[in-house]
Amino acid sequence: MTARHPYDVIIIGSGAAGLATALGLASAARVAVLSKEQLRMSSTSWAQGGIAAVLDAEDDLEAHIQDTLAAGAGLCHEQAVRFVVERGPDAIRWLVDQGVHFDTEAGPDGHPRFHLTQEGGHSHRRILHAADATGSAVSGSLEERVRAAPNIDVFEHHVAIDLVVREKLGLEGSGCTGVYALNRHSGGVEVFEAPFVVLATGGASKVYLYTSNPDGSTGDGIAMAWRAGCRVANMEFNQFHPTCLFHPQAKSFLISEALRGEGGLLRLPDGERFMARFHPKAELAPRDVVARAIDFEMKRLGADCLYLDVTHLGAEKLTAHFPNILRRCAELGIDIVKEPIPVVPAAHYTCGGIVTGLNGRTDVPGLYAVGECSFTGLHGANRMASNSLLECVVFAREVSADILSQLPLNTMPTPAPSWDESQVTDSDEDVVISHNWDELRHFMWDYVGIVRTDKRLARARHRIELLRSEIHEYYSNHRVSNDLIELRNLALVADLIIQSALNRRESRGLHYTLDYPETSPTPRDTLLTPSPLRLDALAMRRWQMQ
Repeated sequence: MTARHPYDVIIIGSGAAGLATALGLASAARVAVLSKEQLRMSSTSWAQGGIAAVLDAEDDLEAHIQDTLAAGAGLCHEQAVRFVVERGPDAIRWLVDQGVHFDTEAGPDGHPRFHLTQEGGHSHRRILHAADATGSAVSGSLEERVRAAPNIDVFEHHVAIDLVVREKLGLEGSGCTGVYALNRHSGGVEVFEAPFVVLATGGASKVYLYTSNPDGSTGDGIAMAWRAGCRVANMEFNQFHPTCLFHPQAKSFLISEALRGEGGLLRLPDGERFMARFHPKAELAPRDVVARAIDFEMKRLGADCLYLDVTHLGAEKLTAHFPNILRRCAELGIDIVKEPIPVVPAAHYTCGGIVTGLNGRTDVPGLYAVGECSFTGLHGANRMASNSLLECVVFAREVSADILSQLPLNTMPTPAPSWDESQVTDSDEDVVISHNWDELRHFMWDYVGIVRTDKRLARARHRIELLRSEIHEYYSNHRVSNDLIELRNLALVADLIIQSALNRRESRGLHYTLDYPETSPTPRDTLLTPSPLRLDALAMRRWQMQ
C-alpha cells in the first residue's frame, strides 16, 4: 500500500530558497520539506562568496540595479531586478533575525558594521559574508529554525519523481496537487499531497563534466515542471565559474570570486597576467568574460590549468577571510600563502529555468518555483556574483506570502492514484545508467560548453535524442532508483539547453558561439513551451488506481 502524506504545502528542496519558504509559511500552514539528502547537502551550503545587498552609505540601490543590468547583457527584466535589489536590505535583516552571523568590522565611529567585499561586476563593496563559508552559515541557521518549527516536517532522503498534475492523470479538477517521491531508505514510492507545491530544487550544473555543484544538482525541478506543462526560458545561459580548484582529489572545490575581489591575480603558467587583454576590469570582469578568457588561454597554450595568485595578500588576511580555502588547499599540499592556486572553469549556475511571476507562480495552478530552478528575469544572460542567495530569500518571502493569502482552503481534491510497480522489474544492468550518465556529461562539456558552434550543437542534439530514447525504454521497464530518476531529469534538461542554444543565433552573455560572434541589437528571451498535456500512457500504467 502506498504511503500518503497530506499537507497544506509541499516544498521540494532544502537550500536557502526551500527553507526560507518553509519558515515563511510555518505560522499558518502544515508544511512538508522533501530533501534528496540531508538538509545541509544543498548547493547553498557550498556557496562561499556571500550575498549582495546595499548596506553601505557610499553605495545605493540604483548602482546595484545598474550593475546587475550590465552583467545581464541586455536580457535582465528591469522590473525583476528592481524588485529584488530594493528588497535586499530587508532580506538581510530577516536572515540576521534567523540567526545568520555575517562578518563585521569596526566602523569609523568604533561601532561594529558589516564587513563588505567586492566581486566581479559590482561597482561597490556590497557583499556580506561569513568568512568564506557564507552558504554554510545561511543554511545552518535556516536548518536550525526549520527543525525547531512545530508545523514543518522534514523528509530527508526522499527523491521527487514527478508532480501530480490532475489533467495529466485524467483526474477531476486541475493543477498540481502533490508529488510522487522515492523513499531512499525503504525503496518505496510515497505520495505527498497538498493544494500547493513549491519547487526549490536548485540548478542543473551536473549536466556538465566539470562542475562546482554537489552531486544532486540534476535539474529535477525544471524537468518535472516541463513534464507538468510549464514553460522554461533561457536555458542556454549556463554560468561557468572561472576558478575551481584543479586537483585530482579536489572534487569540484570552488575558489571564491571574493579572492579576486580582494586583489587576487590570474596568471599564465609562466607567471604573466593576462586578463587586461580581455576586459578593462581585468580580474573583476563579469564571470563569463573571465571564464572564456581562461578557457581561451588554456586551449591556446595546451595547459591543464591556469593560476590564481593571492600570495601578496599575506597570511593574516587569508587566514581571517578565507580560512576554508586556506585549509582545503593545505590538505592537498598547496600553500596559498606562498604559491599560486591551480584553477579551471567549471559549470556553476543555471541562469534560466521555470518561468514564474514575481510571486513565484508557474503556468500550472498550485505550482510555484523559487531559487535557481526558476526564471524570474533577474539574471538575464549572465548572473552577477552573489545575487543568487539574495534572489532565494526575496522570492521565498514572496512565495510564502502569496500562498498564505490563499489559506485556508475549504476542500481538498480527491486523492491521487497510488504508484503501481506491478509491471516493472528490478534492474540487473545498472551499468546502463552509469554509462549514459558519463556519456551525457562528456558530450555536454565538449559540445555545449563555454564556446559553442552549430556543428557541436547539432552533434549534441543527435546524441541526446538517442540517449533519451534509451533512458525512456529503461525507465518504462524497471523500478525507479535515485540514479535513474536523476539521469532521466538530467537528459531532459540537457535537451532543453541544447534546443535553447540552437535557437539563439548570436553571442550574448554566457552563450558564446563562433558561428554568430556578434550580439543582436534586439535582446530577446529564449522561451520553450511544452506540448499540450495529454494522458501519459506510462504514467497511467504506473499511477493506476489500486
